[in-house]
Amino acid sequence: MRKWFATCMALVLALTVLAGCSTSAPKSSDQAGGASGGKKRFAIIFKNTGNPYGEKEMEGFKIAIEELGGEAILKAPDQPTAEAQIQMIEELISQKVDAIAVVANDPDALQPALKKAMDAGIKVLSLDSAVNAKSRMVHVNQADPERIGRVQVQAISEMIGGKGEIAVLSATSQATNQNTWIEWMKKELEDPKYKDIKLVKVAYGDDLRDKSVSETEALLKSYPDLKGIIAPTTVGIAAAGKVLTDKGLKGKVMLTGLGLPSEMAEYIESGVCPWMYLWNPVDVGYLAGYAADALVKGTITGKPGDKFKAGRLGDKEVIQDGEGSQIMLGDPFKFDPSNIAEWKKIY
Repeated sequence: MRKWFATCMALVLALTVLAGCSTSAPKSSDQAGGASGGKKRFAIIFKNTGNPYGEKEMEGFKIAIEELGGEAILKAPDQPTAEAQIQMIEELISQKVDAIAVVANDPDALQPALKKAMDAGIKVLSLDSAVNAKSRMVHVNQADPERIGRVQVQAISEMIGGKGEIAVLSATSQATNQNTWIEWMKKELEDPKYKDIKLVKVAYGDDLRDKSVSETEALLKSYPDLKGIIAPTTVGIAAAGKVLTDKGLKGKVMLTGLGLPSEMAEYIESGVCPWMYLWNPVDVGYLAGYAADALVKGTITGKPGDKFKAGRLGDKEVIQDGEGSQIMLGDPFKFDPSNIAEWKKIY
């Protein structure tokens, strides 16, 4: 009897050990899609912190990713440098995220890090400010760069009566989108109808409020006959609006460019900036979120002709973009006294 009992106990112990061995091991949280209960993880890196436009863009990205059931990771360095973004890309590679969307501080400097990400199986795209075609699978463009550049020159020309000195207050000197728009501005200025307009300076405020204020003040000091400023950056145009207001230059130095309605409403309503342009940065981020998801799912590969559904934005198609490809959001939108009160409540 004692022998039989010992045999039974040994059998029970053996079964217990076997049962323990068959228990599934937990998934590692650093596997792609391993965090948050298996959710896919999508990261966006903006140019720098403290930029209202960037905050809205990241907000749109987050909304899209959460609609799709994924986890959004929002990142931005303190300063708008390529080096800071490279460090963040390296961190995201080690975390094995599923996709990285980047608003580039430099079109070429990020290439080694982004190529490393793609080699690791991470889907890479740029939005707003592009990286070169070898550094990403597709680019999400907020509007036609030619239309953006030309329309701002057309606006300032109308404001100053087609005659006088103008300047451009840009973001960083390496910003892909800014430089592309400025090139189209210069092409527009080649038209004989602008023969009495002279572009005297392209200044760079680095998308920093204080520096943009200083650069605006420097322009006014260096060019006392300046008639207009084009600021194709939300930080720059708001800074210029404040300087022109504080110095009582309404109607003497005209201002246009790309701005956030909430930040520019007072200057449009006062007449310091008769009108300006932009698109909805929330929509830019939102479209990038859906594009990232489509890349991860394999719905698109980034080749021209690929199509996908972008939530409330409807059907979108990948089109040719130089050596690479892009997805276009839409045309720039004009904000003026007739509609600014409505839009300033939105973003």
